[in-house]
Amino acid sequence: MNAVHSPLQARIVQWAVAPGDVVAAGDLLLILEAMKMEHEVRASVAGQVTELFFAADELVESGALLATLQAGTASAVARAPSPSAQVASTALRPDLQRVLDRNHKTADASRPEAMAKRHALGLRSARENIADLCDEGSFIEYGALAVAAQRSRRSEEDLMANTPADGMVTGIGSINRALFGAETSRAVVMAYDATVLAGTQGMRNHQKTDRMLGIALQNKLPVVLFAEGGGGRPGDIDMPIVAGLHVATFASYARLSGQVPVIGIVAGRCFAGNAALLGCSDVIIATRGSNIGMGGPAMVEGGGLGVFKPEQIGPSDVQHANGVIDVLVDDEAQAVAAARHYLSFFQGSVKDWLAPDANALRGAVPENRLRVYDTLDVLKGVVDSNSLLLLRTGFGAGIHTALARIEGRAVGILANNPQHLGGAIDADAADKAARFIQLCNTHGLPLVSFVDTPGFMVGPDVEAQAQVRHVSRMFVVAAALRVPFFSVVLRKGYGLGAMAMTAGGFHSPMFTAAWPTGEFGAMGLEGAVKLGYRKELEAVPEGPERDRLYATLVARQYESGSALNMATTLEVDAVIDPAQTRPWLARGLTSARARPDTGARFVDTW
Repeated sequence: MNAVHSPLQARIVQWAVAPGDVVAAGDLLLILEAMKMEHEVRASVAGQVTELFFAADELVESGALLATLQAGTASAVARAPSPSAQVASTALRPDLQRVLDRNHKTADASRPEAMAKRHALGLRSARENIADLCDEGSFIEYGALAVAAQRSRRSEEDLMANTPADGMVTGIGSINRALFGAETSRAVVMAYDATVLAGTQGMRNHQKTDRMLGIALQNKLPVVLFAEGGGGRPGDIDMPIVAGLHVATFASYARLSGQVPVIGIVAGRCFAGNAALLGCSDVIIATRGSNIGMGGPAMVEGGGLGVFKPEQIGPSDVQHANGVIDVLVDDEAQAVAAARHYLSFFQGSVKDWLAPDANALRGAVPENRLRVYDTLDVLKGVVDSNSLLLLRTGFGAGIHTALARIEGRAVGILANNPQHLGGAIDADAADKAARFIQLCNTHGLPLVSFVDTPGFMVGPDVEAQAQVRHVSRMFVVAAALRVPFFSVVLRKGYGLGAMAMTAGGFHSPMFTAAWPTGEFGAMGLEGAVKLGYRKELEAVPEGPERDRLYATLVARQYESGSALNMATTLEVDAVIDPAQTRPWLARGLTSARARPDTGARFVDTW
């Protein structure tokens, strides 16, 4: 005889069997209720019910004898389920079906007209961009069922059909997982949906954004924002607010600066609040068809500033030239690829890399010391093939800034550009370099500087541009460095500009090496001769004799300031074969370590 006992103190809701019934193991015997929850009691063995000891609605104690079974009288073979049971096992429950139907309404496939309009513009949907950015199957969406806060003026069906996810797709996915593994590849991804209320910022999508930004900060996850949209949305009247200036989104997004990599991407129009978030990003990647502005046409006209088309406000050529856009691309596919490339530098080292032909570096600097050349050729000859990512190429042309890898390790690179002002550092170049140094220092990337500069740009017109404050930023920022810094002097290493390119002075970097073409001085050597030897030159009659003396004095200065002579006085650490630049840097990167972040503070000079 097999006894059935109550598993808890409860009330008997109903019996599913009667004395004499034959049951199989697992069949339902009765239902108990405790604390308003129902508990099933099932047969542990097959057999025949012999006796029931309580009736429905009676209270029983825990362990009370409920029924007895005569074991072994039922077939040990499992009984085939009834047709109705088979249907029940395969049919979707109504609650699950409702969720699946509702989630489907947020998908692109449920809005073919909106997608057709989007694609007709040559643009992709928010979800298409996310699918391209994130590793396949890795994205989990938060807040997909949200709709605009407009229930008091629109039907639920209308809101679900026309404001899915409240115009903002948010979630977490992995990026570059194949290279770096699951642990370091996770990122928060947020995309304003331009097909929903023009990608405007609604109260619900503000809430979603704040939720994701909090997760990013707490878990130190990078953030990628697709920022296309028109700013704040005035039509969300369900919320009892007046101006909405208390929302935390902008402060929350800005708070990520320096904590995690933050990437902003724009295709199409990005105005007002959307542009404010974009501007707080570490890097801005934009398509040539983009427009970025702190106010769109309506705001400009409302301010009495004129009537303009959206395409006239902040076009990409303007925003690239003034430094707003860091990476300018042709389309969204390239923008996503650039975002994956950029983010990879903050995800770790790679094992597989390809070295360029180092011997090509030996001829990179012309033998004619007055001949300009392209320092980008030097960068490409030093870093891992296909790893170079140039930033802010339209702005501050006097200094190149780039992320790259050397033997798989991520580094930040600065390089003077002798094709612009002979490599002299003007205000824009200094601002570009100073911000880039801060970016690398904050995220722990070692810095490599390739020096070829006659110094800071000078002159009345230059000083009118606040040159003193702008160029001094490079010294202040470099003084707070915690990451390793390496300098290689390619040719000109003159004056304060050269010191700024070497983190404040030639002995500030982990090493300062020079190529054989290096030449040094406290200022340009021709100018030094004219100033330092003025009396001697004036003592000689003007003409060929004075010219010969001048040439002799200049040649003497060049000999004194040559790379080899600088090395003998230990003002530089070494003069190296250009073909050995990459091995030198690789060994230096292996030897050097970033110092702990002490939270050092400084007041920016500009």
